[in-house]
Amino acid sequence: MFSTLVGNERVKEVLRRMLEARRVAGALLFAGEEGVGKRRFALEFAKSLNCRTPVGREACGHCSACVRAEEFVFPPSDDKDAHKKIIWSAHADIGMAISYKRAILVDAMRDLEREANFRPFEGSARVFLIEEADKLNEASSNALLKTLEEPPSTSHIILITARPAALLPTVRSRCQTVRFSPLAPSEIEAHLLKTKKFSKEDARLLARVAHGSVGRALGTDLEEYREQRNAMLDVLSALVLRGDRASLLRASEDITDAKRKDEYEPRLDVLETLIRDVWSLALGCTPERVVNADVLEQLEKLAARVESQRAARWIREIERHRERLDVNINRKVATDALFLAMTE
Repeated sequence: MFSTLVGNERVKEVLRRMLEARRVAGALLFAGEEGVGKRRFALEFAKSLNCRTPVGREACGHCSACVRAEEFVFPPSDDKDAHKKIIWSAHADIGMAISYKRAILVDAMRDLEREANFRPFEGSARVFLIEEADKLNEASSNALLKTLEEPPSTSHIILITARPAALLPTVRSRCQTVRFSPLAPSEIEAHLLKTKKFSKEDARLLARVAHGSVGRALGTDLEEYREQRNAMLDVLSALVLRGDRASLLRASEDITDAKRKDEYEPRLDVLETLIRDVWSLALGCTPERVVNADVLEQLEKLAARVESQRAARWIREIERHRERLDVNINRKVATDALFLAMTE
């Protein structure tokens, strides 16, 4: 049932109305940021169309059809031939197309076209999910268009993407778009606490660093995050409390170490989040607005010494720095320049 899913209450109502009116479009486009639950919603919708003992028009979640609809066995990422076909769940009428490396293969869309023309084997509808639909290239998009132009009445296609603008306009125009919003921190926190895997403090922190994505919250390593945060707090302390350029250059060397190259962007993200926290406190916002509330005392000490205009300038400097990185400049030199510019 949709009530078991986290957030996006408006989307739930839209999907319920479709089911109740029994007017489901041949193609739906589920668009929204990564990790907000688009695939979970798509599967729940597919289950609702095929449930044997529905509650109203929604899936019961317990019958054999509902249970089997969630049972997928995905092929190895390097098995190209397996990615040329629809990957079926244990339910004969619910399948999924996924990308091979950076593209959804044209053969997979041809297989979808062929399968969509069959009547349902055991349920009321055949449902095809296209994961990361923005990875449709021109060839696979054109193959999909053949199905979208004349969709069989008993088949439905759900395209799932965080980048709807990357789809061909001809594909987008043939889909009914359902837009997903980022989740509220309170929604993510409640979900994390419900799993009973997180303390209240950890759940609160994860909910706020996730930026609206429950998937990002669940995928965040808090120990690693706190380690990165400590390093970036040292950077802020050197800027605000000590004015220590030597410490900043050492921090630049540490953050650009080749052994930790995958941590570079995440550390910049952490630094920017900390600055926004300090900025909020400097403007007089309540601690409830702070992401990193578990280090509130340190942030308040920094905020007491930082003018809001200065914090705003730091954010602009970091954003300009990100733009420079896009042209493949030397990270060490650029980071030195960033930290030194922030001292001015």
